[in-house]
Amino acid sequence: MSTTIINSDASEPGKLHRSINWTGAFWVASGVPALVLFSIGGIAGTVGTLAFAVWIVSMIMGFIQSFTYAEIAGLFPNKSGGASIYGASAWVRYAKPIAPLSVWCNWFAWSPVLSLGCSIAAAYILNALAPVPAIDSAAVIDWIAANGATLTVPDADKAAAAVSALTPYIRTWTLFQTTLGPVSLSLNAAFFIGALLMLLTFAVQHRGILGTAKVQKYIGLVVIIPMVIVGVVPLFTGGVNWSNFSPLVPLATAYAPEPGAWNIAGWTLVLGGMFIAAWSTYGFETAVCYTSEFRDPGKDTFKAIFFSGLLCLALFSLVPFTFQGVLGLNGMLATPIVDGSGVAAAMAHMVGGGTLIESLLVMLMILALMLCLMTAMAGSSRTLYQGSVDGWLPKYLSHVNEHGAPTRAMWTDLIVNLVVLAIACADATSFFFILAVSNCGYIIFNFLNLNAGWLHRIDSGHIARPYKAPTFLLALGGIFAFVNAVFMGAGAKVWNPMALWAGVITAALIIPVFFYRHYIQDRGQFPAQMLEDLGVRPGEAISRKAGILPYLTLVAGVAVVFLSNWFFKT
Repeated sequence: MSTTIINSDASEPGKLHRSINWTGAFWVASGVPALVLFSIGGIAGTVGTLAFAVWIVSMIMGFIQSFTYAEIAGLFPNKSGGASIYGASAWVRYAKPIAPLSVWCNWFAWSPVLSLGCSIAAAYILNALAPVPAIDSAAVIDWIAANGATLTVPDADKAAAAVSALTPYIRTWTLFQTTLGPVSLSLNAAFFIGALLMLLTFAVQHRGILGTAKVQKYIGLVVIIPMVIVGVVPLFTGGVNWSNFSPLVPLATAYAPEPGAWNIAGWTLVLGGMFIAAWSTYGFETAVCYTSEFRDPGKDTFKAIFFSGLLCLALFSLVPFTFQGVLGLNGMLATPIVDGSGVAAAMAHMVGGGTLIESLLVMLMILALMLCLMTAMAGSSRTLYQGSVDGWLPKYLSHVNEHGAPTRAMWTDLIVNLVVLAIACADATSFFFILAVSNCGYIIFNFLNLNAGWLHRIDSGHIARPYKAPTFLLALGGIFAFVNAVFMGAGAKVWNPMALWAGVITAALIIPVFFYRHYIQDRGQFPAQMLEDLGVRPGEAISRKAGILPYLTLVAGVAVVFLSNWFFKT
């Protein structure tokens, strides 16, 4: 299989367009650092003073893993959809259902970025337009002075009564709400604001990858700069209190400012932090989601993921470090920080500058989330598209419009995420349940694809590679696959007792879909292009050189997850 690219198909109808280089993918992936806004409060509330270390270690792991993804992406210059597509091509030789499982898990890991990001952005907008008064604000004090004598509640509860009375009606209004198992669902003001933001993202994506990259370049510049400011300025202004980094022990109990110990309960909380951090820090692998849209994928693929990784390595290390250094443990455990609604305001306050600067930085954080939403829709829709083209997902998803945008996949993203948005906007418990279930899919995808690196070496070692990762990094990635399995088994239940089982069930939903597509619609045959990408000629059998190793790997991975879940307890 050749990796030479012919540009004449750049605008071929019905296909994605070859219209960007590595810098375009870099700007599309530049929304990934904003993922820190999703769980920085939750991780701080879970692991306490170890939060900054969790982010740094997780980011280093993600950076090392990316070298495996860079290699396998280079094997498929005519595919789009990201590492799950390239990894699925390794597993399809040994177990057909594992290939769509990889693609599906990557999609339901990335797609909820849309709904979760919109819920946070909507909370920021509501905080700006209709703020809830602080319990020690002048407005609350004045209200108690005017109405306190008529209250029948104890004096200690009068401030809470004042906050409730002064809270704008729009903050509590809902058109509809209900409970669905372990989560709630609400069509409240945040839902409708989030839905509008989601539709705006769809409109930008509709123009294709080149238009998306151009828009994100300018938004990215506007957003990355303030995130760098937030990460750097407190280091030079004396805002960082170094005592906020000790003692380096886990919390005794999540969301309570009491130091614990390095026992099983403490390690369980730390593994829970590593589990949820991976959802953000590993995310820059989306930079290789656009291989079939690169003008020269042989050169662009490695550059895209490497430089995106460097950007994330800097921001995912700096921002949580200064965040913790300024706020301290008690500050990080405040409710607006844990539920995410007050993170942007807290970051803005870290750099000082008064109300105007604070308001400006909050708006820039909203832009950061918009950037993140566009990154998510661009990547997740292409995963659906390529999965359909390769014969793993429903046929209708393989359609693109005149701009080369996979619009049916985008509509699928949009509709699913409107439902998830109603859950995410209900409360913090529902938000983190969605995040944890989503990350179960992400860990499964990472496990399969990190092991796909050595599988491709065995089965496709004869194929020229534009980039070949050092063997020790490939091996380290395989080890990290099992470390990630420990994070999932031990850590998912930290966020919700049902998260692991819900994640496994969600992952399994793709099996009947694949069986319908492959055995009923395609009569047990894969599309010719998918086989050609594997270097298999028509009528030729698919070679399997790894023997029993892939099956042993799968069994070992499942065992690690469930043994970790059994052993680690809070």
